[in-house]
Amino acid sequence: MKSSRTEATRRRHQRIRRKVVGTSERPRLAVFRSHQHIYAQVIDDSRHHTLVAASTLEPELREKLESGSNCDASSQVGQLIAERALAKGIEQVVFDRGGKLYHGRVKALADAARERGLKF
Repeated sequence: MKSSRTEATRRRHQRIRRKVVGTSERPRLAVFRSHQHIYAQVIDDSRHHTLVAASTLEPELREKLESGSNCDASSQVGQLIAERALAKGIEQVVFDRGGKLYHGRVKALADAARERGLKF
């Protein structure tokens, strides 16, 4: 049976989430990529609580970016999420690519977060 691309992404994400779990010592950095924007959250799955979030929809990023759907925008979000996480005392995370390939915008976000000091 032929499945759609969104269904394949959903299945990949479920497979990843069986192994990737965020704890209070090492929360999960979840990335969601849409066509026009990219979103990142640092989540403590044991308490079901979002600790830090950033996206291309934020006013401070929107005025700097010409588009929310390119690698430059993704790296800006990666830097912002890392700064906010470090400010809250979070240094180590588990990376959850959300069923997307570790390539392009997802990779740009992860590399920028690593450059700012987040360990994963």
